[in-house]
Formats: sequence, structure tokens, C-alpha cells
Amino acid sequence: MTQRIPVDAFDYYYSLGPTRSYQAVAEKYGVSKRAVTKRASQERWQQRIVDLEQRARQRSDERVIETIEGMQSRHLKTLNAVFGRAIEALRNMPLESAMDAVRTIEMVIRQERLIRGDPNAPSSIDIEKLIKSEYQRLLVDEDDERGPAAPGSARGHG
Repeated sequence: MTQRIPVDAFDYYYSLGPTRSYQAVAEKYGVSKRAVTKRASQERWQQRIVDLEQRARQRSDERVIETIEGMQSRHLKTLNAVFGRAIEALRNMPLESAMDAVRTIEMVIRQERLIRGDPNAPSSIDIEKLIKSEYQRLLVDEDDERGPAAPGSARGHG
């Protein structure tokens, strides 16, 4: 056992993963376990492994964060598009048929609050009630200008 331990011995040792041992390195390079132990101590192999694994965890955590942020960004863009379509539908529909748009708006608001992590967000928003009351208020203002609605007319129901 007169061979020298190559400079890449640490790489081999690290590549062994959970089954790594100084004995395995010694057998691979035809040297004594004592020689490997001495080299490992000089080059601080154990600390290097701890450092490498910590950096690997940090990089993994960063990738997870980027993935989550990307997902949230895509979901928010989708919700914004749905919200825009729902608002447009709400503008163009009579109150009775606009309820699908109202439900969509409610869902968008709820989902956006969840994605943004709003801890104080109510679990459900009664946007439907709010829009109905605003619609009624607008109808009342219109009725004031035209006079009372005839019985059975669309303006008389709400």
C-alpha cells in the first residue's frame, strides 16, 4: 500500500452517499484506512459534507420558493383575467342573468385573498348582496327620474 491518495478522493467519498466510509475509499485507492482518515482530517471532509448538504438544501429551498411564487403569479394573472371577464359580463347583463358573473367575482376575490395570504380575509364575501343593493340603488335613482314603475314591469321587480 504505497500509492498516494488522489486529490479527487473526497469527490469519491462524497459520491458514496449515506453508505460512505473511509474504508471504502481506502479499498478504492489501495491505501490504508489510516491514510484516508489522515487526509480526511487535514481536508476537513466531514465539515465539507455538512457545508455541501446545507448549500444543497438552501438551493432546493430557493427553487421551491421560486416555484411557489411562479404558481401564485400565474394564478393571480388567471384570476385577473376571469375577474375582467366577469365585470364585463356584469355590465352587459340584466341583474337576473348576471348572477353567474357575480358568483365568479366572489370566487376571484376569495381566491386572490387566499393566494396573497390575507389572514383577516373573511371566509366568504357577500358580494352578491352588495351588487344587488347597488343595482337596486341605481334602479331607484332611475325610477326617481322617470317616475314610478308600472306594475309588472322589469323596473318594478328586483
